[in-house]
Amino acid sequence: MDPGSEARLIAWPDCISLPVDIQLGRSRIVRRAYGIDEIALVPGGRTVDPDVTDSSWSLGGITREIPIIASAMDGVVDVAMAVELSRLGALGVLNIEGVQCRYDDPNPVLDRIAAVGKEEFVPLMQELYSVPVREDLIRSRIAEIKAQGAIAAVSATPVAALRFGKAIAEAGADLFFVQATVVSTEHVGPEGRQTLDLAALCRDMGVPVVIGNTVTYAVALDLMRAGAAGVMVGIGPGAACTSRGVLGVGIPQATSVADCAAARDDYFQESGRYVPIVADGGIVTGGDICKCLACGADAVMIGSPIARASEAPGRGFHWGMATPSPVLPRGTRIKVGTTGSLEKILRGPASLDDGTQNLLGCIRTSMGTLGARTLKEMQQVEVVVAPSLLTEGKVYQKAQQLGMGK
Repeated sequence: MDPGSEARLIAWPDCISLPVDIQLGRSRIVRRAYGIDEIALVPGGRTVDPDVTDSSWSLGGITREIPIIASAMDGVVDVAMAVELSRLGALGVLNIEGVQCRYDDPNPVLDRIAAVGKEEFVPLMQELYSVPVREDLIRSRIAEIKAQGAIAAVSATPVAALRFGKAIAEAGADLFFVQATVVSTEHVGPEGRQTLDLAALCRDMGVPVVIGNTVTYAVALDLMRAGAAGVMVGIGPGAACTSRGVLGVGIPQATSVADCAAARDDYFQESGRYVPIVADGGIVTGGDICKCLACGADAVMIGSPIARASEAPGRGFHWGMATPSPVLPRGTRIKVGTTGSLEKILRGPASLDDGTQNLLGCIRTSMGTLGARTLKEMQQVEVVVAPSLLTEGKVYQKAQQLGMGK
């Protein structure tokens, strides 16, 4: 068992129950892991008015009111969305390997992605994303975001970080996300091929580097020791991601967040440096966000809920980052529809009853109900395993496809 896995999942006031090891077969003992849908948050002995709760958090020296990052996906964030997310108190990350940095005008490309049939979708994506990424467009997109007074956060895979890291820093990016399905500090590559030295990147970049993704205590701790300004947590739970089906890899989010939060806390005790962790994937509603925060996350990264904004570039669709892979696609396109403006989704007022709008209101109301005035207090609330949380007493909602039964 990883050190630090004695976590937050089953906690009563007077005791902590460790995760139970299970005998899978004669040769293998396994550990039970929990998803977001399997846990519930328990009110304590006090409540707090939501108006006096503080949901702010910091990443790389940048403080935001809303602990939400919009995913670096082409159906979620373009320049205009990055600017609007900043204005509303959240954060958006632009994917430099997406259509925004391959095409001068990505709109016809996005129109084609939205219009193509299911069977033709992956071949079209492979075609469209075979156009080379252009350094001049990377510089231009960052400049466009910064010219409007917004936070310029961009994302790249480790391979692209090697190639474009200098240009990203020179263009004045405020945050640099290095993301892949799985990232580690000990990557073994083919002989003669350059691999990314994460510690050197964090040391020399001149821009705070957020690294992911991972799901374990040990790797999260390694990434923090390498100098990461933040660590992304989650492999495969995203709405448009198929990595778990293609690769069989991942740990359910509640457990992975709790384990990586333990690494963060231990690293803080070791170094005095606090490294936020961001739960990435499998998060759809305000309740999902609140559960991630209670498991120890400092913020969440979400894609499909933001893709439903009227301003989103995806035309009511959302697709995964690894979908265009020319060798092994690990994502699909899902129809999410359009439910309202970005402001309505983030700050309300909500016109839907399913927890997908006014996400800031969801967070603050949950904090108040649980008696948490700050996110640090939210990370300490009681959490129980409760598989029936989302179904108990919801027969009519499910039958009529209303509220939580949609």
